[in-house]
Amino acid sequence: MRVGVHINRFGEAGGAPVRGAELAAELAAAGAAAEAAGVSRLSVMDHYFQMEFNGGAEAPMLEAYTTLAFLAAHTSTVGLGTLVTGVTYRHPGLLAKIVTTLDVLSGGRASLGIGAAWYDREHEGLGVAFPSTAERFERLEETLRICLRMWDPKDNGPFEGEHYRLAETLCVPAPVSSPRPEILIGGGGERKTLRLVARYADACNLFASTPEEVRHKLDVLRGHCEAERRDYDTVLKTITYSGDAADEGDLDGLLRDLSGYTGLGIDTVILAPRLGETAGWIERFVAPAVVRLAELD
Repeated sequence: MRVGVHINRFGEAGGAPVRGAELAAELAAAGAAAEAAGVSRLSVMDHYFQMEFNGGAEAPMLEAYTTLAFLAAHTSTVGLGTLVTGVTYRHPGLLAKIVTTLDVLSGGRASLGIGAAWYDREHEGLGVAFPSTAERFERLEETLRICLRMWDPKDNGPFEGEHYRLAETLCVPAPVSSPRPEILIGGGGERKTLRLVARYADACNLFASTPEEVRHKLDVLRGHCEAERRDYDTVLKTITYSGDAADEGDLDGLLRDLSGYTGLGIDTVILAPRLGETAGWIERFVAPAVVRLAELD
């Protein structure tokens, strides 16, 4: 297994508020530590209000793509993306352009992590429309189609959907990634989300709930791939781990927790601690975890 790191808290190193230049310095240090440790990807949440379990809306939260651009300027090898962008937050044509810009300026290291969105408080708080679940999934599928069209240099024509209409799907310069930035869909919904993975995505992301649950979700994904005539093995499988072992720096505990996922074809485990001081944690815990988890298959 490869290792990714998900940064989900900002500016609270050791419980003390950190802002401005200190926050920027901590993020830059986290990027350097991730590359030194051999981390394959860095991700951030795409939210405008911090999660309730991370301190709530009054706790610091940075805008995702501005943060990724900052990390791009302070790194040179690690992959960069959101885990995951809510489909409601940006018009899909603009989203494709934003991810393309990150990809170009990072030298081909951007990915598009995307999902149907769920955090109603930040939508209501900031005046962003929050449609029904059914409509958000309709918008998600149209957004995936638009991004793929934007990244197809042979087709710059109009897009006519139920929710979005683009007169031109022009994207210049084109992405550096070949053939385009990776598309990762987050979530384990069996009827809609995993079907969209099979139809459009390069990668999926599931929560590391239990090995049995993840095995079941992957079986569902396999069924959708068969229905879509998609090679199941071409889908990159990732899981997000946010257990106590990550927070506590318990490497043996992490390995025990993840041992049940061997044999499921998981390519990457994304560690998501609820810590504000990311750089030191990467140096102390993630660096040896990269070595040990590489031995798990």
